[in-house]
Amino acid sequence: MLYPELFKSLEAARWNMATDIPWDQFDRSLVSDEQLRTIKMNAVTEWSALPATEMFLRDNRDDSDFSAFMSIWFYEEQKHALVLMEYLRRFAPEYLPTEEELHKVRFEFDPAPAMETLMLHFCGEIRLTHWYKCAAQWHSEPVIRSIYEVLSKDEARHAGIYLKYMRRAIERLGDSARLAFAKIGVLMANTKTAKALHPTNLHVNKEMYPEDSVQSHLPDPGWLEQWLDTQIHFDAIWEGKVINGILRNLSTLLEIPIQSAKDLSRYRKAMSSADREASGHMAAG
Repeated sequence: MLYPELFKSLEAARWNMATDIPWDQFDRSLVSDEQLRTIKMNAVTEWSALPATEMFLRDNRDDSDFSAFMSIWFYEEQKHALVLMEYLRRFAPEYLPTEEELHKVRFEFDPAPAMETLMLHFCGEIRLTHWYKCAAQWHSEPVIRSIYEVLSKDEARHAGIYLKYMRRAIERLGDSARLAFAKIGVLMANTKTAKALHPTNLHVNKEMYPEDSVQSHLPDPGWLEQWLDTQIHFDAIWEGKVINGILRNLSTLLEIPIQSAKDLSRYRKAMSSADREASGHMAAG
């Protein structure tokens, strides 16, 4: 099991909201109303760890080890929402999200294949790592800047742990796990479409379509693209860091050289072809 050691490592790295955030350094002159609105939207987005955890527990009933890890992931992700809300409570309470606004992002996600979902969230954690690094640079107010730096480090740790579970999945499931990871990797590493691709911005409930993404349930559904494009300026250089992180880790995981999304696409196609051939032989037999 991975959970016991993961618990120890994450416990050792855990930050304290009361003592590790420099609350006494707050400078109101260095944060704008525009930035306060983005902090509110980010807090509500982080609250969506609640329905994501419900999804993970439902779709991983046969994996108690991974489900136990969810106790840590859920705690730390909800803590992200809480620290952003605490910032607003202390310094701009008029922007504090209401309980109703938070509850709106809690809705049921359709069942999905566990391996594809695992890969999707691994990519999402890498993306958040860099989004929050970029957000920290956009902000000049020292307290919120410190908060985003702390959150970025948490997301990087989470990505590393998802990668451990992906490695274990390959050990247990072999090529079916490799194919699932490659399939989602091709989607998430596509420079033309990947910029805002994150689990909170994907359609997850057919009956609620088109309002079936977390972002569509925010007070301002269009905030994410605006935040990325015109506020924190998450440009091609930053996007390259995300994609390079995904491809570099997949190259190590799959034990093949992957330097571009095209390399990964070729690998996926070869794996899909081999899978079809194997299925055909089994059917013929």
